Amino acid sequence: MKPAFVAPTVVALAMTALTYPVHSADALRDQRASPAESEPFPYASPTMKISGRTAVIDGRTLWFPRGQHKVRLASIDACELPQWSYDPRRHGESMTPKPVPCGPLAKAWLKRMVGSAQVSCIVQSYDTDGARLGRCTVKGRDLALEMLRVGWARVGAFAPTEYMTLQNYAVSARHGMWATYVLDMREWRAKAVDRTLSRRPIADFNLLAERESEIAPPFEDARRRPRRTDR
Repeated sequence: MKPAFVAPTVVALAMTALTYPVHSADALRDQRASPAESEPFPYASPTMKISGRTAVIDGRTLWFPRGQHKVRLASIDACELPQWSYDPRRHGESMTPKPVPCGPLAKAWLKRMVGSAQVSCIVQSYDTDGARLGRCTVKGRDLALEMLRVGWARVGAFAPTEYMTLQNYAVSARHGMWATYVLDMREWRAKAVDRTLSRRPIADFNLLAERESEIAPPFEDARRRPRRTDR
């Protein structure tokens, strides 16, 4: 059985996200204030355009130092920084699957796509915590769409049809978090008591054991799925 694996390049990205020096809003000390993306507040008036260089807070949130704007990618969701998922492969004699830092990996991929380039966001509404919700692009590329393509985000509220198409592709290819057992982010936020960056993987293993729903595809077909290659 050769289930999907987390490529060394991706693991290196996760380690970078965990050890990168903290400045601006590059990392969060505590995730308690981070809500699930839900019904947004009424549309902002007028529509706002924000552009400039950004710092990455997590796999779906950007910080614009000039203007002090926090913008969350609209219509997608991603693992929170303290959240863990699990590789379905068994390692050695252990009965516990190998933990995968899905939160830091999602952040690392967004950092990789943003780099030092200018980001442009069209903001039309607000999230429940007051963060702006917008469509953000880098060099003409939709960041939310790219996060869905590599499998480190899932569709959220009011997602365009093309978003679902890219997610279906990532699921079938077992990209990103779709190669792991991962708890639905909304359920994770509702149940996770400790949301600090020191959260231990076993806490999410226990949540998975009592999950109410599962967004990761089942792995009964693990022997038949094609071997994954790095992107």
